[in-house]
Amino acid sequence: MVARNFQRRSWRFGIDVKEIQALIVPRRLRLKKKFVPIPQIRGLIGGMNIQVAVLCDAATDDNGKLNLLGAFDTICAPQMPVMHPQCAVALRVTFTTGDEGKHTLQLNFMDADGRSIMPNFPSIQVEVTLPEDIHFVTRNFIVGFQQLKFAVAGLYSVDVRFDGQSQASIPLQVRHVQPSPV
Repeated sequence: MVARNFQRRSWRFGIDVKEIQALIVPRRLRLKKKFVPIPQIRGLIGGMNIQVAVLCDAATDDNGKLNLLGAFDTICAPQMPVMHPQCAVALRVTFTTGDEGKHTLQLNFMDADGRSIMPNFPSIQVEVTLPEDIHFVTRNFIVGFQQLKFAVAGLYSVDVRFDGQSQASIPLQVRHVQPSPV
């Protein structure tokens, strides 16, 4: 019953800080407020927040603004295997003071069995530093892919990992569609 009430409160009104603090925060650092909205508590606990993770035709970063063109989750092909000419994975990630330091971003296209369809894709090194008067920083990551080959129709995903831990998964469906007779 306590767990159900906690879930209801955390989803609707915010997280009961005292319940969380009893588990993770030393007594001298505990907050005086009873309830804090969820976005505010994330910064206290630490951990990056992936705001956007999408597969699209193209993306750009214009002075911190993430621009997406043609977000998709399905590729329809008249024959298999299919070669997708070009796409991009676009990420918008918020880092807090607890995330400062060096991180490794890894992207991996995987089939439904968990096998990589591009096993040797290089990782991306990310350095996070926040000025003293800033509580969080948001960064956009855009990674372009060309000539992606899908051998069979089925479910695929893009696994997004920071420091070896999975943070997001972008689903992709590849469908074999028979051309309609004219």
